[in-house]
Amino acid sequence: MFKKIGPGVLVAAAFVGPGTVTACTLAGVEFGYALLWAMLLSVMATIILQEMSARLGIITQKGLAEVIKEELKTPWIRNMVVAIILGAIVVGNAAYEAGNIGGAILGLEAIFGASYVSFYPWIIGICAFALLYIGSYKVLEKVLVSLVIVMSLSFLVTAIITKPDILAILKGLLVPSVPQESILTIIALVGTTVVPYNLFLHASLVGEKWKTSNDLAAARRDTYIAIALGGLVSMAIIIAATTIKGGEVKNVMDLAKGLQPLYGNAAKYFMGIGLFAAGVTSAITAPLAAAYVANSCFGWNVGLKHRKFKLVWMIILTIGVIFMSLGIKPIEVIKFAQIANGVLLPAIAVFLLWVVNRAAVMGKYKNTFLQNVFGFAIIVLAIILGARSIFKVIGLL
Repeated sequence: MFKKIGPGVLVAAAFVGPGTVTACTLAGVEFGYALLWAMLLSVMATIILQEMSARLGIITQKGLAEVIKEELKTPWIRNMVVAIILGAIVVGNAAYEAGNIGGAILGLEAIFGASYVSFYPWIIGICAFALLYIGSYKVLEKVLVSLVIVMSLSFLVTAIITKPDILAILKGLLVPSVPQESILTIIALVGTTVVPYNLFLHASLVGEKWKTSNDLAAARRDTYIAIALGGLVSMAIIIAATTIKGGEVKNVMDLAKGLQPLYGNAAKYFMGIGLFAAGVTSAITAPLAAAYVANSCFGWNVGLKHRKFKLVWMIILTIGVIFMSLGIKPIEVIKFAQIANGVLLPAIAVFLLWVVNRAAVMGKYKNTFLQNVFGFAIIVLAIILGARSIFKVIGLL
């Protein structure tokens, strides 16, 4: 089974990070099961877009940014788009990285207390640095799979033990509702699940594992299963959080109260382990994605062990560590990254949809009519949600 596991797990590890744990906790506490449909919709959108990205990576054996660059024939348009992609992903991932490290810090605080909090960013940074510096895709994959399993079991078992109302869960999943003051939470659930940098990461990573069109079935299966499981974990967090009384949550560690039916007084330790695992997995994938984007944009065509590749992820990781060492609140950084996400996602999705429809790029593996319908619907939804998030933040809604 482990030999068949592919980069889908890394994509799932990237989106089930501290931002997702935070958004899902608040969704469960404030709105109960009512926003489960938003998570289901986000998972379906993620599967559709990531399948396109994986298919592009296998057929072309290139990264998404590299294909976009090759297909834009007008020099000034090409240079402008590449600069925007490079800037947005690098800046966005630096913000994400600070939030990821911040989430892992909260986990360590729960386990070991706040006495050594000034050292925590550097401890997490060193862990992520060591794993990335090894430069082995197989090692990264195994470590991330292990961390994801630890995190997933904690949340999934908790959701079951809290004895949720099955009919209420089904209603929340299948009957969309938008309770008062829930729009920003819905946007946060979408923003932490459908992550733009994952589209670049996935297209590049599939080439590390699969080389021919014969591997498309395996890549699709890997994508569907891994992302569906990631979505299940996110839903489990929402379900577990519904057991917490409204108004009692000040930060994500308060989800430990929802874990008490399973873990008793040890709840905070299990929550800490889960959150630490979520933070570290995302703290590895965000710099990795930025390095792959730079690799594509600059046309380096180098591997994980090349010094140029290493330099990019080192910069992103260092920025994240320094940000958190300055005492900036993780939740604020995560919120900024989510808003940036809302702006970036529609643009990246448009470019992805464009290139996977080009026969010159994809041949007979280009999008079907149904895939285009779903892709277009996702773009429209992303534009509406992104616009509403901006209007809400600046006070126009």
